[in-house]
Amino acid sequence: MMTVNEVSKLTGVSIRTLQYYDSIGLLKPASYSQSGYRLYDDTAMERLEQILLFKELEFPLKEIRRILDAPDFDRAKALEQQIELLTMKQEHLKNLLSFARKIKLSGVKQMDFTVFDTTKMVEYAERAKKQWEQTDAYKEYEKKHSSTSLEKEQDAYKNLMLIFVEFGSLKEKPANAPEVQKLVKHLQDYISEHFYQCTNTILSGLGSLYASGGEFTENIDYAAGKGTAGFVAKAIEVYCG
Repeated sequence: MMTVNEVSKLTGVSIRTLQYYDSIGLLKPASYSQSGYRLYDDTAMERLEQILLFKELEFPLKEIRRILDAPDFDRAKALEQQIELLTMKQEHLKNLLSFARKIKLSGVKQMDFTVFDTTKMVEYAERAKKQWEQTDAYKEYEKKHSSTSLEKEQDAYKNLMLIFVEFGSLKEKPANAPEVQKLVKHLQDYISEHFYQCTNTILSGLGSLYASGGEFTENIDYAAGKGTAGFVAKAIEVYCG
């Protein structure tokens, strides 16, 4: 675990910015110390990496949060886009540096403004952004939350986690137990009501994410007890099967 001060020193992101990310639900700490200080684990740090890379793609913070929380978020695809854009920026800076050295050594009689052109980077960023926004789940999520207050969004996520806590209280039962399957239906209906239409296909995909061992697994197990995420995944598999 790292304190907010240690994260700030390591990443260069100010403490005030990290506090702001927490307040808008973009980057929640893994836990808090007894003194109330924010603590960040490896999962939170990985999410911070994604946030900072998406900022390089010129994505607003609100959109970054929705993309990272979307059920169809593809980390590999995002990384490919980020690498492409950073490579383009590297070339742009290389040209600017060469141009500046030319001015220093010999001066220029006619300014060449083409070296300052960032059109290709902007166009690429827009294309990348549209790829994420064209998914049906993202569109519906955006539509439902465009006029939703931050407080209501936080309540929606909080109540979602409470459903997983309820799963945690049932995890000693078989995945096909009636009360467990009833809770899966409740989870599906809740996601459809508050986030996006949760079809059986999407629910099945979510189940796989819950058991993937990544951020979803850690968040669910942290809130509802170790092994809960895997139990929910099995219950969803029975439900969708």
